[in-house]
Amino acid sequence: MNKNQKELRKQVLPYEKSNFIASVWQLINTIVPYIILWILAYKSLSVSNYLTMGIDVVAAGFLVRTFIIFHDCCHYSFFKNRTANKILGTLTGILTLFPYSQWQHDHSVHHATSSNLDKRGTGDIWMLTVDEYLASSDFTKVKYRLYRNPFVMFILGPIYVFLIKNRFNRKGARLKERLNTYLTNLLIAVLGVTLCWAIGWEAFLLVEGPIFLLAGIAGVWLFYVQHTFEDSYFEEDKDWEYVRAAVEGSSYYKLPKILQWLTGNIGYHHVHHLSPRVPNYMLEQVHNNTTPLQNVPTITLKTSLSSLKFHLWDEQNKKFIRFRDIKFFANLPGL
Repeated sequence: MNKNQKELRKQVLPYEKSNFIASVWQLINTIVPYIILWILAYKSLSVSNYLTMGIDVVAAGFLVRTFIIFHDCCHYSFFKNRTANKILGTLTGILTLFPYSQWQHDHSVHHATSSNLDKRGTGDIWMLTVDEYLASSDFTKVKYRLYRNPFVMFILGPIYVFLIKNRFNRKGARLKERLNTYLTNLLIAVLGVTLCWAIGWEAFLLVEGPIFLLAGIAGVWLFYVQHTFEDSYFEEDKDWEYVRAAVEGSSYYKLPKILQWLTGNIGYHHVHHLSPRVPNYMLEQVHNNTTPLQNVPTITLKTSLSSLKFHLWDEQNKKFIRFRDIKFFANLPGL
């Protein structure tokens, strides 16, 4: 880490402190509206399915915001007390269908290895370099193309990850992590069964289904564009630098204020990766008060759509390319 990078880290350090009142207020203005919206969506079923869908859209936004609280708890940044973070993280994990300890492990690895070409595979999106793709079997190429298909990634992906993958422990998980996953699964089942008993399984699915899917799509999209954008940063381990990976390999997603609020400022992802201990409600302040962080890759709702065409990382030119650009590298039989 060079002198400028050390100075940048030093400037951010004062913000790595949670504010109890701010955290509690965020908890109230997120969870309470979400519960109210869920009840309203159920009540609206007898009025109009269109009204229910409209309420579901807003509720999905609050579920995304709930996930940001869960996410902060995984970094021990929402409360000063670690036990408080673990308890709230487990509870919000029930609502978001994420086991706290398991995701905390994978996400910590993601932060420690983000943009490192030699340490991919845990807590990140599957990405191949051009050379890796060309050297792959036809079966792997087909799998990778399917994985990168927007319908698979943003529709089927959330269903698989949230409903299926999250229900199982990772290989090598320690006892406490496994127990947390079992507890989360049990409480999710209890909550689901209780609601089905109280309002009927059809009503439960009509309300929870769209909320879950919309929030899942939004969550995967946010994670995708935060590291898949033009002028991103990826390096082999010998050349990889943590600070550069944070400020150049993580985007500043400049969103409209209402979306910025619902997504818990996660658009300031460059700040978050530079200092994961900064609470989400402080990220914008860090960005505005730290000049070097204002000169980072910036994307908007419009420009972020171009990220859908980025499929492979070209190590030679240090940029993302599309599958069809492969013709400049080699002829691919059968693809």
